Parts: sequence; structure tokens; C-alpha cells
Amino acid sequence: MLQTIEAVIDEQGNVRLLEPIQLPTARRALVTILEYEPLVDLPETALLSEPALAEDWNRPEEDAAWSHLQPEPSS
Repeated sequence: MLQTIEAVIDEQGNVRLLEPIQLPTARRALVTILEYEPLVDLPETALLSEPALAEDWNRPEEDAAWSHLQPEPSS
């Protein structure tokens, strides 16, 4: 089971979880370093997923599928 826990990492690299967690055995973990204060008012998950979504969305098939929502060009 994958689980995401918010944490703070100090200047020495010490990780402090912001909520308690109980695990049945030791586990591996991945750490993603984020800006302490968000650069924009968006959740970090949206920023982190943008490259993966752009790869799927920026295709000619997607442009064609959503073309009916584009405004008509003015003459």
C-alpha cells in the first residue's frame, strides 16, 4: 500500500513527520523535496503531475477531441 505523509526536512537532512504513523514492519520511502512555501497558490501534487499530464494532453488526438470547445476565429 502506498501512503503519502507530509514531513519537514531540516538543514541537516533530518526528517520530521507531521502526523503519526504506525507500520507493521520497516518500509522503504521516497522523499521529494518541495519549496517550503509554494511558489504559486496550487497544491504541490498539481505541480508535480503537470509534466506527466502534459505528455498525454499535448497530442494532436487530444486537440481534435476538444476542438469543438475552441472559439470560432473572428474574421
